[in-house]
Amino acid sequence: MSLNLDQFKQTYITECFELLQEMEEKLLSLDGEGARAEDLNAIFRCAHSIKGGGGAFGFQELVGFTHIAEALLDAMREGKVAPSRDVVDALLRSVDVVKEMVGAARDNKPVPPDFGKVLANELLNFAGKGGSSVPTKSARDKSAVTASGEYRVSFKPKKELFSSGNEPLLIIRELQKVGVVRVEADIRALPDISHLAPLDCYLSWVMEIESSKGTAPIKEAFEFVEGECDLEITEIGTEVSAQASATQEVKPAAEKRPDDSAQKVVTSIRVDTDKVDRLVNMVGELVITQAMIQAQVRDLPPERFLKLIQGVEELSQHTRELQESVMSVRMQPVKSIFSRMPRIVRDLSKQLNKDIRIEMTGENTEIDKTVIEQLGDPLTHMIRNSVDHGIEKPEDRKKSGKPEQGVITLSADHRGGRIVIEIGDDGRGINRERVLSKAKEKGLIEANAILSDEEIDHLIFMPGFSTAEQVTNVSGRGVGMDVVRRNIHSLGGTVGLYNTPGKGSRIVVTLPLTLAILDGMIVRVGQEKYIVPINNIIESMKPSAGAVKPVADGGSVINVRGEFIPVIGLYHIFGVKNAVQDPARGLVVLVESGRDKVGLLVDELLGQQQVVIKSIEENSSPVAGISGATILGDGNVSLILDIGGLQKMGAALVHAKTVEHAA
Repeated sequence: MSLNLDQFKQTYITECFELLQEMEEKLLSLDGEGARAEDLNAIFRCAHSIKGGGGAFGFQELVGFTHIAEALLDAMREGKVAPSRDVVDALLRSVDVVKEMVGAARDNKPVPPDFGKVLANELLNFAGKGGSSVPTKSARDKSAVTASGEYRVSFKPKKELFSSGNEPLLIIRELQKVGVVRVEADIRALPDISHLAPLDCYLSWVMEIESSKGTAPIKEAFEFVEGECDLEITEIGTEVSAQASATQEVKPAAEKRPDDSAQKVVTSIRVDTDKVDRLVNMVGELVITQAMIQAQVRDLPPERFLKLIQGVEELSQHTRELQESVMSVRMQPVKSIFSRMPRIVRDLSKQLNKDIRIEMTGENTEIDKTVIEQLGDPLTHMIRNSVDHGIEKPEDRKKSGKPEQGVITLSADHRGGRIVIEIGDDGRGINRERVLSKAKEKGLIEANAILSDEEIDHLIFMPGFSTAEQVTNVSGRGVGMDVVRRNIHSLGGTVGLYNTPGKGSRIVVTLPLTLAILDGMIVRVGQEKYIVPINNIIESMKPSAGAVKPVADGGSVINVRGEFIPVIGLYHIFGVKNAVQDPARGLVVLVESGRDKVGLLVDELLGQQQVVIKSIEENSSPVAGISGATILGDGNVSLILDIGGLQKMGAALVHAKTVEHAA
């Protein structure tokens, strides 16, 4: 049986990017907090893991560069090099270089000659090695045989070591690079073949090593298996106890409690996302089929088909549980995108000569991976916008009575079945006079237009708008916030902006937890059926005669406990014929998205149903007020309403606060 090396290579590359992300996070934690031993050790282990795997696949450039970074990190661990800002900057840039190298390995492209050489020399200088290069294999072997110390290593693997894909013999071979090694295997714990358990490890090894390098490189060889073996390293001749530990009998594996090892076995596996997506699609089709069966059974007389009806109800329950379980597999913490932001803030604030820190909460809040994949760019735009336009320079903040260091906040949490992400800063806020002037100058609005404060704030979302005086690589090109809003809307989300001039601003992004399945309320308008997302519904009511008041521009409002809410007739929006137009003969469904509310006039409610979301943009252009489509239990297609889009339509019809005769 041949090994699929490509599969192992892809796994290694995936792990590399994860390790590089961890390195970046830990390096940023050193910046300003000082060097914590656990952080330095974690960073070193990441670099060592990348180097070790790269050597196995023959990525020599990657191994060579990572070895240099590893040397600097080792010097930092030993306290020889302090984690100054310049050192951390260099290591962060080394993370970028390694990312490029790993990307080249992934794409089967060669690494350009001398790629990263300048940075490598910088790292060597920080490590106190001048301009010297990575020691070659022959040089390492030559120094290894110049022994000035002898060490005894007692090594007994646990079975977890094999579960994580490590191989003891490879570790022993790695020790040969340290110095002269004499190896003795201990087979006393090996049982009769009839009692041999394939998953257990019965062998242990005692090695004597002659080396001039001390214990550090010996410990380094066991970095991969820390906690997965019994390991003892002693210098021969320094302590009397060394002799006792060298001859200590190894306990047979049979005497171990099996439960201890079993509890440590890795319980997670890597699965290709395409497989998960196919599974989600299959469950989606199952949901549609289940709805069709339930629709057929609903009208059967229970006295004759009781067991069938009960079976269908159980099928419905199990289908929902299956759907929730499968969807949970696609859920990922937003940390995967949040973790990129500190580096962006750090690099950009340095470029702009600003002092800014970022505070993040809710990184473990989970959301569908499809949403996460499309959220990275909009979030990056908003963070860069806060750094560039929001936070002032230290001297300006000091004049305003603020701390010289600005603060950007980034948070995520679940609210009402949706995820809410907030990006805020304590900067200057939006200068409304400047925004209005720029919008008129660029012809985005009429020169004599009179806008409310909220409308002025939202001008920053218009295509082509920018207040930057000159185009730079940071801003001024007129793209960004309009793209943010468009991308968020394409995910079925909304963007809210809250501005306090002189004190800062806050952007609130509300997104669905998943783009695959939702709980919806089926409403009828004429002969058409629409889906209203349950999470957006506040309540439904049957208005009394005259409860819905007509206002200017042909709109209507309803007074709900003292609050005037716009009412939209879906028949009017979508051109539906033979629909109820008199609110007293229909129903008003109150919905909200963000902080705005609107009433939807419908003929009747047909019931709640879990629906599979199908995109309509592949077959038609986007339709205002529609976010997608689904197949109902009767086999007919129904459109899913976009509540955010409908709110805009309602806002265009009437501003309820100005209505005097509606009271």
